[in-house]
Amino acid sequence: MKKDDIRRRVKAHKALLDDSDKSRAAGKVFEALEQTAAFMLADRILMYHSLPDELSTHSFIDRWSSRKHFYLPRVNGLNLEILPYDESRLALGSFHIEEPTGNDTTDIDEIELIVVPAVAYDRQGNRVGRGKGYYDRLLARSSATRIGVGYDFQLIEEGIEADPHDVPMDVVITESHRIIIRRR
Repeated sequence: MKKDDIRRRVKAHKALLDDSDKSRAAGKVFEALEQTAAFMLADRILMYHSLPDELSTHSFIDRWSSRKHFYLPRVNGLNLEILPYDESRLALGSFHIEEPTGNDTTDIDEIELIVVPAVAYDRQGNRVGRGKGYYDRLLARSSATRIGVGYDFQLIEEGIEADPHDVPMDVVITESHRIIIRRR
């Protein structure tokens, strides 16, 4: 299935969700994430700070931020920088996403686990992002475990046409699925 068709299809599904659907789904997905060995063993985790149309990370980050070291991405030109999460140091940045402020960037090599947002995933770990390539450029430089999270309808059964620069996930977690693609 073509990426633009997938983006349209997923956007239509997301428009049908109410707040209770979103909250229930986030609870199930992040509970499953907490049970993965990758999460249990990781201390330095790159998360995303969710937009209203994404699986919400806010409660999850709040629940674990005193026990894990979370980092968030910040757009810098064509790339993502990584900074420590500090709720008091967030400001609206590129694409109307709350991003960390400051100059204390962290090297991607220090990150053990990356929780990756996407528009959609398939069972081979391929993903469709928003189309700018930020995460693919970041993931290409990392050896961290990559876990994609999303709603059930974001898992595309018929597969996604992957481009050569696309970086697949190691694990995909939705409300009812936990797919392990490759073990490192």
